[in-house]
Amino acid sequence: MTETQILFDLLEKGVSPAHAVSACEERLVEAGFEKLDYGTAWKLEMGSKYYVNHYDTTLFAFTLPTNWGKAEPAVRIAAAHTDFPCLRIKPACDMKNNGYAQINIEVYGGAILNTWLDRPLGVAGRVVVRSEEVFHPEVRHFISKKNITIPNLAIHMNREVNKGVELNKQTELLPIAGLLNGEQDGAYFMDFVAAELGVAKEDILDYELTVFCDEKPQLVGLQDELISAPRLDNLNSCAALVSAIINSERNDGLNMIALFDHEEIGSRSKQGAASILLHDMICRILKEVGKEEVDATIYNSMILSVDVAHGLHPNYAGKMDPTNKPVLGKGLCIKEACSQSYATDCEVVSIIEQICKAKEISYQKFVNRSDVMGGGTLGSIASALLPVKTVDIGIPLLAMHSARELMAECDQQNMVDLVTAYFTM
Repeated sequence: MTETQILFDLLEKGVSPAHAVSACEERLVEAGFEKLDYGTAWKLEMGSKYYVNHYDTTLFAFTLPTNWGKAEPAVRIAAAHTDFPCLRIKPACDMKNNGYAQINIEVYGGAILNTWLDRPLGVAGRVVVRSEEVFHPEVRHFISKKNITIPNLAIHMNREVNKGVELNKQTELLPIAGLLNGEQDGAYFMDFVAAELGVAKEDILDYELTVFCDEKPQLVGLQDELISAPRLDNLNSCAALVSAIINSERNDGLNMIALFDHEEIGSRSKQGAASILLHDMICRILKEVGKEEVDATIYNSMILSVDVAHGLHPNYAGKMDPTNKPVLGKGLCIKEACSQSYATDCEVVSIIEQICKAKEISYQKFVNRSDVMGGGTLGSIASALLPVKTVDIGIPLLAMHSARELMAECDQQNMVDLVTAYFTM
């Protein structure tokens, strides 16, 4: 498969963080990675490759060297995130409204709200079902076979709509799930989920369900040079990192990818980059293989924080920095910010530049306009807990955080090539 086909496959399967992790896990298993359970004893072998599925929505994969050499950095990490801005379904979500069955939602992350209107929307995530063991309820992955939608208000009833409308997150983003027939009780949504799962409604205890844009990725542009798709932020990075860890070999050090959940809401969770998990994971691996001077080896590490970047929008060119204007198709972005919202260190930036030049990989630099507050990534968060050399990079996008985003097809291969080189040089 080409990297575009691999990306499309993940975009279609990764309709929730749990489904994204599951799809990446499938690729790792096919490539011979062995699964580890973080809550059990490990028996690691040098020269082998492993992965850890952490609470269903965060994934680590790593390869061990045949022998520890003197290469620096000894530990090379590339990190991305599995979550994306979307709508999440609340508990007790059924709402009856003038003959319509609606679903109570909340907004997850910084979504561009009006892009979610007038689209087919699916429901996916995790549903927890009663079991005989209190501390081990049954967790099921769920994707609805039916769609819901959020219709716009007709222009005849809102003549000012083209001047800009602020949508109320509680009252104006409620999806329509169908029409009430007079026989449905107040739990029609749970009736639907129970029927699709084949379980009794009373056995469903809780859920983490995402409303997702149920549209397929497409090549667009007169030469098919662009990709329009939901969830490019940040599944394009996840796809690239999995390809890189599968394709790379390094006999003198540890390679690792970390795909974290909850980046879009600040990373402060047991599955997020603001936990101690990354430091703990590396420390445990080094101890398990009998590595001497564990602390010294940990600090001989480097992190690539791989998240999307802002590309120059031709209709809004003035929104970009005057001298740093990355364009789609001209290469991946090295992201810099003196505020450290992007992990920025001139020495580490120069390392990436040297890799790109050695491997003839196209790259650009992104910096926010001085009067525009940009977003952040997990890079600065992770490096505060694991204080090692860290740099932010990413594929440039247009329409970031829209229900559909836009990138250049060639930039996916650029990112795979860079991370693969980082893991092998």
